[in-house]
Amino acid sequence: MEIKADISNKGLNTQQFFRGTKVVFSRELTAYFDSPIAYIYTAVFLILSCTTFMNSFFLNAVVDMSYYFEILPYLLIAFIPAITMRSWAEEHSKHTFEMLMTLPFHPSQCVLGKYCAAFVFYAIVLIGSTPIVVMLVFLGQPDLKLIISNYIGALLLGAFFLSFGLFASGLTRDQIVAFVLSTLMGFIFVLSGHEKVVEVLDGLAPNLELGSWLYQSISVLPHYEMFNRGIVALADLIYFGLMIAFFIIMNFISLQRSRY
Repeated sequence: MEIKADISNKGLNTQQFFRGTKVVFSRELTAYFDSPIAYIYTAVFLILSCTTFMNSFFLNAVVDMSYYFEILPYLLIAFIPAITMRSWAEEHSKHTFEMLMTLPFHPSQCVLGKYCAAFVFYAIVLIGSTPIVVMLVFLGQPDLKLIISNYIGALLLGAFFLSFGLFASGLTRDQIVAFVLSTLMGFIFVLSGHEKVVEVLDGLAPNLELGSWLYQSISVLPHYEMFNRGIVALADLIYFGLMIAFFIIMNFISLQRSRY
């Protein structure tokens, strides 16, 4: 891998690499909690997701969290870009990117540090939904194994969205542009797995079967929905792993080019 080879050329050993990554991680995570906007985003996301679930819960009277995780991909289309849009775009606009690149850190340490900080912040936000689990346990006997599988899927889905969100932020100096790019990518990965969208695209080009191809090859929904059914399959783990790695590497490459 290009990242691994470049690290070796810089003479970084594993301990030095993780130490530098930890410094960037701590800086970024602190920046999230220092910003009031992050708390506003978190509050809006939790209120919207939990109230939507509660409406469905009282209507259907079923003791499970299935609906919460069904709507999650659509909520993340806007929420994740709001988290990631400032990550690199703000560094460029405030001219701190050049300073960051001149510090004794390898660019891959900066990429991974920012990514891990964003993932931890997302995980903390997702933990905010656990009172629903407590409520369900109090009211009945929910399938806890299914709920755990759903949370694993939600973490992987968020990790995937964060990877291309950071990549989009690294392509521009404007946070709004980064938000729009990341949101557009989220729409593509999610809506390409929606049944109605697949049918429309297949109907427009029956010979190409574009909708079916996007569903099988690109869309995140088929893989995420397996976790919603309580199935943790190797193929789905590989999909998320490869897609996350791809966008992290692309983020690294784009930053390398912007240094010169």
